[in-house]
Amino acid sequence: ETPEGQACGLVKNLALMVYITVGSPANPILEFLEEWGTENFEEISPAVIPQAAKIFVNGCWVGIHRNPDLLVKTLRRLKRQIDVN
Repeated sequence: ETPEGQACGLVKNLALMVYITVGSPANPILEFLEEWGTENFEEISPAVIPQAAKIFVNGCWVGIHRNPDLLVKTLRRLKRQIDVN
């Protein structure tokens, strides 16, 4: 702890347990998302948005996906195979 009482140990433990990529290009992820059914939000009807999952890459909204469970499972599998950062 710090003199002010902040729990800095928790932050330190998190930093030791995670792997963070820095400076990875977004284009491979965007191409993958397009291939796996992500719809560009500029090309869809606003009425469709509430029924779909919003997809963000680096904080930017890039589209929606109608089957987010399959997309998440696929991304996790690729990440574990070290095909995706």
